[in-house]
Amino acid sequence: MKVLLLGSGGREHALAWKLAQSPSLTALIAIPGNPGIAEHARCIETIPLTDHDAIVSVCAAEKIDLVVVGPEAPLVDGIADRLTAEGINVFGPRRVAAQLEGSKLFTKELCRQHDIPTAAFGRFSQAEAARDFVRRRGAPIVLKADGLMAGKGVVVAMTLEEALAAVDEVFAMGTPGTEILIEEFLEGEEVSFFCLVDGETVLPFGSAQDHKRAFDGDQGPNTGGMGAYSPAPVFTAEMERRTLAEIVKPTARALADGGSPYRGVLFAGLMITIDGPKLIEYNVRFGDPECQVLLMRLEGDLLELLYATATGALADERVSMVPDAAITVVMAARGYPGSYEKGTPINGVEVAGSTPGVHVFHAGTRREGAQLLANGGRVLNVTAIGANVAEARERAYDAVARIDWPEGFCRSDIAWRALAE
Repeated sequence: MKVLLLGSGGREHALAWKLAQSPSLTALIAIPGNPGIAEHARCIETIPLTDHDAIVSVCAAEKIDLVVVGPEAPLVDGIADRLTAEGINVFGPRRVAAQLEGSKLFTKELCRQHDIPTAAFGRFSQAEAARDFVRRRGAPIVLKADGLMAGKGVVVAMTLEEALAAVDEVFAMGTPGTEILIEEFLEGEEVSFFCLVDGETVLPFGSAQDHKRAFDGDQGPNTGGMGAYSPAPVFTAEMERRTLAEIVKPTARALADGGSPYRGVLFAGLMITIDGPKLIEYNVRFGDPECQVLLMRLEGDLLELLYATATGALADERVSMVPDAAITVVMAARGYPGSYEKGTPINGVEVAGSTPGVHVFHAGTRREGAQLLANGGRVLNVTAIGANVAEARERAYDAVARIDWPEGFCRSDIAWRALAE
């Protein structure tokens, strides 16, 4: 099978690494790829992910059997619709179903219509009406910009004053004329839960917990994710059963009944409350960096699972995860998620990756000759597996210590919650 992988981050490196292990794979091509992905695939760096015509042309020229879409933006932009219209199998939902991530308001209205447990909410197009709602509800309260916000666009206001001040800020985050969402503050523990969905069949793919804040102790600004571990101890078998029955399966049914069946991985961001699981948000792709820890634990053939999802054949498949724990530590450029310097040299990645049970995924790198350089905010994902969280964590941080990159930083407390539990 010939596969085209779209994307250039750590998630896509992890996908390439696992796809390359499939005995069914005859060729892997990536657009645009990165230096880590290039270890497993032929990278075409000259085509932007927004150029759907060029992507279709590559599929035709290379006789691609399956396209795996890594990031969310091409899906929301309709790349799966275009590929499907050309008769090309694609792992990833079409445009309407991708609105689960593309529009928070779309998801909240779906939840309201189908009694899916989520935070109570209001939607607003005018700032003063939003402020009136905030005054009535009080704080803490959550304000969200609609649309794709790259893991940002959310303000958790702990006081009424913060919430009122945040209204204009959140409106400014979105595109002109869009509405904002204001939600009740949910208390509990957050979990990321992943399922493969082929329109009808829903197949659980594991749980993880990530760390959004930039610094130790969950301090500092929100980021795209500074680390993750899997499985999530709080996500018990009973929580999984309830999440499937109350949240994920009703969502899949609603989309299918509405004529927009979902095909791809469905990532449910959950809050485990005293009343059970509640949906915070959906994402329509693997999480980053959650994908890295999930794939470290996955047994069997990833390509077989993704192809079955794309072709509606999941009913005969099973997902098997090793009982071991996996952890990933994100190494980021100093200054991230604010301004940061690009082009700084990184050494020792190969040495770090040679540590038993460790793999280093490239998230934002490039090469000049033999020299590896930082080329983004989140740059490396140092990922390890072990018999338990403590062993995986020790391996990951031992590997981090082998990387020579003075301009980088990472959190030193990834998986603290799992260790505490």
